[in-house]
Amino acid sequence: MSVAALAGICFVIVLAVLVGSVRARRYTSVSDFYVAARAVRPWWNGAAISSEFTSAAACLGMAGLIATHGGPMLWYPVGAAAGFVIVLALVVAPLRRSGTFTLPDFAEWRLGSAVLRRFTTCWVLLIGLTFMVAQLHAAGVVVRLLTGLPPWAGWCAVAVAAATVALTGGMGSITSVQASQFWLKLIAFAGVGLVLWCTWRCGLVPGPGEVAGFAAAYGERAGLAGAGDPSLPGVLTVLLACALGTMGLPHVAVRVYATVDGRGARRSVVAAQVLLAAFFVLPPLYGMLAHLHPTEAAAEEIVLLLPSQMLPGVVGDLLTGVLAAGSFTAFLATSCGVLTAVSGAVSACVARAGVRSFRLTIGAVTLGTLGLTALTTPGGSVLLVLVGFSLAAATFCPLLLLGIWWRRLTDAGVAAGFLLGGGLTLGLVVAERVGVNVGIALHYPAPVAVPLAFAAMMVISLLTPTRVPAATASMMARMHLPEHLAGPSIDRSSPGDDRPS
Repeated sequence: MSVAALAGICFVIVLAVLVGSVRARRYTSVSDFYVAARAVRPWWNGAAISSEFTSAAACLGMAGLIATHGGPMLWYPVGAAAGFVIVLALVVAPLRRSGTFTLPDFAEWRLGSAVLRRFTTCWVLLIGLTFMVAQLHAAGVVVRLLTGLPPWAGWCAVAVAAATVALTGGMGSITSVQASQFWLKLIAFAGVGLVLWCTWRCGLVPGPGEVAGFAAAYGERAGLAGAGDPSLPGVLTVLLACALGTMGLPHVAVRVYATVDGRGARRSVVAAQVLLAAFFVLPPLYGMLAHLHPTEAAAEEIVLLLPSQMLPGVVGDLLTGVLAAGSFTAFLATSCGVLTAVSGAVSACVARAGVRSFRLTIGAVTLGTLGLTALTTPGGSVLLVLVGFSLAAATFCPLLLLGIWWRRLTDAGVAAGFLLGGGLTLGLVVAERVGVNVGIALHYPAPVAVPLAFAAMMVISLLTPTRVPAATASMMARMHLPEHLAGPSIDRSSPGDDRPS
């Protein structure tokens, strides 16, 4: 057992609980509890967005893919950058002006259908669970590899810490935890990477090793959703899924409302882009070092084993402990954001909106995630995250873009698009899991599912013109006119049981 790794993990968990629980702000309404009373500064909000976006896939999986598959994997961060550019240009301002806090809220407000809200809530839950299961499995890998403890210890540590922070202070506490964890994560990975790079450059470790020593991340064939596929179709699939799926992630959409005004929301996205650009320099560094010093390990384990591989002994153990701490900040930050966003959407759909129901939903989602993690086998975190991106791209991306920019959209069209795009993506996931080969679309779902989802929404909407909401013109005006011309801002969350927390 690595004492340094265990100490690093415990330090991060205790620090997160303390930052999120000590002097947590008391809110007077569920809307303030859910969006931190819109009092988050743009750069702090941007750090929180960056923190929940740099998940297990970015910290561990991406470096492993670069080490095992080489240069084509360097394109993966470009998808995230392109996604935030699209969000900034087409989504942030109109979504903020709509006054809807969750993606299902937007669907109901824009299309006037409570049934559609419940339907889209199911997809929010599905996408959120995919992201959270990826974090818990990655935490189990780290705990098992570095401490010898069973994987469930890592699952429980991340799930309990995330639920504690969310239950205590809602989005305000989570924002404080995520923003502080981003800097901790950046310092940990950058510091260890700099030490290892200087060690290599100074000739204190042997020269290049044999690349053949690496275990393939996802086998020789193309991975599901393009994960680990260095071919041009595989890389383009990942870029498309990340670029269009970013706007459909529930934990990204809610960040639009955490700042004081629309200008602050746009500045938050810009800040996130800058911080992500700084962080995404690190996976190529670790990938290059691991490429030069190979070991028999799965993709997600390569980075964790690199310090002891290059610097055996006490120094390597200490650096491994720092990486373990940085990894757990990634798991916690993403889990906190997804847990809050999903719980907010689900609680508003199945129960009377209120802080109490929100907290009960947080507990239920946490238990459900732990159960689902126990029932599934560990897979690559990159694969699971890319499945989540692909689902978001094939469902909520068409809903947001058409709902914001096309006035003829109907609820029937949205339902058809979700069933075709999201259903096809899910069907391909199931087919891959059971070993059924349904052709090239099996490994490249996004280029097939996303256009079909757009086409289905548009065609069915044109065939059901009577279902266009009567207030569409006023809704479009509210989303596209400046706030002072469109009228006063209205929060469309259900007032319900707005009791102090």
